Amino acid sequence: MKSVISLLLMVFISSLGWAQTDLPKTQPLKISADKKLDVKNSPNQGTALNMPSVITPSPDINLKDASKDRNVKMLPEKELKQAGFDLKLDPKVGEAERGKSNKFFGDMYLGDVKTTSKFVGVVCRDHEYVDGDRVRVYANDIVVEPNIMLTGSFKGINVDLDKGFNRLDFEALNQGSSGPNTAQIDVYDENGKLIYSNKWLLSTGSKASLIVVQE
Repeated sequence: MKSVISLLLMVFISSLGWAQTDLPKTQPLKISADKKLDVKNSPNQGTALNMPSVITPSPDINLKDASKDRNVKMLPEKELKQAGFDLKLDPKVGEAERGKSNKFFGDMYLGDVKTTSKFVGVVCRDHEYVDGDRVRVYANDIVVEPNIMLTGSFKGINVDLDKGFNRLDFEALNQGSSGPNTAQIDVYDENGKLIYSNKWLLSTGSKASLIVVQE
């Protein structure tokens, strides 16, 4: 009986030895930082975002002075002037032009244009030498603009249209200092689209006529 117990103890002890030899050998893992973080510059700063303070008042800014500093002039210092600004007109110019002119320019028919607009914008300008030409505008035989001085830029009015035919007349009040009365006329619909353009040459008292048909 003793021999059996001794044999069992030897077998048990030997099995423990084999079990220990089967365990894998491990080595401790060493972790070290390759680079040290630079925390000297902001030792008290955490990971939170640095948000601007809405409580601390901002410094006063003089916007007027700043706007002057940013003011960039795109044009030369000299002031631009309208063509014909220094023109001196004789109020009696044109009274006897019809008899003295070498060539007489009578009435002109400028044609017709169709539109669905309720009104049109009619503008005109002196497209040649700015010499003081003046015109009177009629709409269906009613004066809608008694006296327009033609310059290098467009001037005009809006004209309400009747259903069907509308007659616009432009009467030359004079021929300026250099005849005849010359002008370019443009017509725009209510949406600002150019629908007609033409020119006239008129002696004093002559008319240029345009028919606008409202469909």
